[in-house]
Amino acid sequence: MSDLIFSADAVFPIILLVLLGWFLKRIKLLNDEFLKVGNKLTFNVLLPVMLFNSVYAIEGFASINWSFILFAIISVIVVFLIAIPISVAFTKNGGRRGVLIQNIFRSNYGIIGVPLASQLFGAEGAAVASVLSAFSIPLFNILAVIALTLFNNDVALEGEKRRVDIKKILKGIAKNPLILGVLSGLFALLIRSVLEKFNLSFRLSDIKFLMTTIKHLSSATTPVALIVLGGQFEFSAVKGLKREIIFGTIMRTVVVPFSVLTVAYLLFPDMGGGCFASLIALFGAPVAVSSGIMAKEMNADAELAGQLIVWTTITSALTLFIMITVFKAIGVF
Repeated sequence: MSDLIFSADAVFPIILLVLLGWFLKRIKLLNDEFLKVGNKLTFNVLLPVMLFNSVYAIEGFASINWSFILFAIISVIVVFLIAIPISVAFTKNGGRRGVLIQNIFRSNYGIIGVPLASQLFGAEGAAVASVLSAFSIPLFNILAVIALTLFNNDVALEGEKRRVDIKKILKGIAKNPLILGVLSGLFALLIRSVLEKFNLSFRLSDIKFLMTTIKHLSSATTPVALIVLGGQFEFSAVKGLKREIIFGTIMRTVVVPFSVLTVAYLLFPDMGGGCFASLIALFGAPVAVSSGIMAKEMNADAELAGQLIVWTTITSALTLFIMITVFKAIGVF
């Protein structure tokens, strides 16, 4: 029973915030314009600030568990590479291929990762998750830009010559707010580390009003993002996309997380609760909320992307609960 309560405490706060957003939209307290603005606010301001704050909270580069980071990054890349032929074989629709690839490898780690890891393993879980975000968030976004550029509705039909716009890919990566947030945090962390070598202990926390503002914005990110996510839930398009939704949801919430976590447990049984909590959040979370925005902006199938956000979020409530319960029972936490 204690394992079930532990799992419920980690997952249910996230689900309740999503349900709150859905309910507020149904009673018309939230409208489409508010949700549209809320989406932009989250993607362009709140998430970048939260990622900056999470990265800057790292004690220093020396404290990073590089073996764990390397395993997580290699795992993401392997999943991405496997997702390409699977998605290409599954559908001939270019706009849907890119969306399915993104759905398979990219989780909602930016919003759910640190809070879930914190719920699972306290301050240590949050610290490890923050370090991992510095590497996983840029990687997720870089791979997403590549997938959506290679496979979108502008790509030539089957049998015609395909042209890959490398410049467009690099431009999309460079302008991504989430990547900019992480890079800003790394740059600030680097400056802090350099100053410490010269016995100068200046930190942003010394400018209290600035750090307080950053922390307030960071604290607002998860509830705002999840409420907006819930408000955007629409089920009307399911009929025409049923096959892709079922495939994408199973891959994102069942196949990928259980495969990677099983490998991690077999290879590194003594990895530690904080690291394993971060892996559960990285691979077990639903597809990223920002994936829908990126799909729309890059001329992929935004309707499918939106439906996958809905259904992977709903399904992950159960799959995360099961994963956490199982790994808690075998003594990971």
